[in-house]
Amino acid sequence: MRIHEEVSDALSSGRPVVALESTIISHGLPRPRNLAVAREIEAAVRAAGAVPATIAIVAGEVRIGLDDAALEAIAIGGDVVKCGVRDLAPVAARGVHGATTVAATSVLAVGAGIGVFATGGLGGVHREARDSWDESADLGTLARTPICVVCAGVKSILDVGATLERLETLNVTVLGFGTDAFPGFYLSDSGFPAPWRVDSAAEAAAVIRARAALRGEAAIVVANPLPRAEQLDPELHARVLADGLAAAERAGARGKAATPFLLDFFHRETAGASLDVNVRIVLRNAELAARIAAAAA
Repeated sequence: MRIHEEVSDALSSGRPVVALESTIISHGLPRPRNLAVAREIEAAVRAAGAVPATIAIVAGEVRIGLDDAALEAIAIGGDVVKCGVRDLAPVAARGVHGATTVAATSVLAVGAGIGVFATGGLGGVHREARDSWDESADLGTLARTPICVVCAGVKSILDVGATLERLETLNVTVLGFGTDAFPGFYLSDSGFPAPWRVDSAAEAAAVIRARAALRGEAAIVVANPLPRAEQLDPELHARVLADGLAAAERAGARGKAATPFLLDFFHRETAGASLDVNVRIVLRNAELAARIAAAAA
């Protein structure tokens, strides 16, 4: 593991650091916009008073914080592996590039001493999981990884209700930020309530400190909704989701291939509107995560 000098200095001096995943760069956004957005995300963290630490595997080496060359390798390279926790060792052993998911980023961030992480949306229980048993590894990892994840809820292409039930079973604390409703990624309200509510970065930081005092081992999820004026049109969302799920079934896009397939489908079928929403989500979460990290530092 190589920790970028800026990140290392911040950690050793007690300054706030925010971990950032790299799968959104390599698999979640189209080229060449993905590289520009990756830099915007890091800039949003800096503007809010924290140090960004984008996490990835570069030529087999875990990097906590990326320089420009490494960021470009993850954004532009066509052979970047999407890495969950189970994939980290093979990718490292083979000396190839890997972009880390929510689960892998969380594990590596905690290993480096970083306690706050910003992403877009969590993985979760897939639709029709009753038949497929398809559930994101994010959930099991968050149950045993004491990090604070700032997100816009669960990706709306998943079974949100079942995912919230699993998070409850796994003892993962879920906080709605400024809302009593659990957000639905592209949508401000998933139709399900948030178990707890906080209204400031200071309140979220207080929960982080209380978890540490109680020796809690599970993650805290801070669900940060988009303002209603910025969400994807709900009717458009419903239509494209139905069409996308049918298209994924026909294409055999299952497991970890399902989410990139559906996000790309949304991008094409909404004429880029979903991509714009996705970018707004990540930038808002990065800014909030930096404020929470600063309050908790």
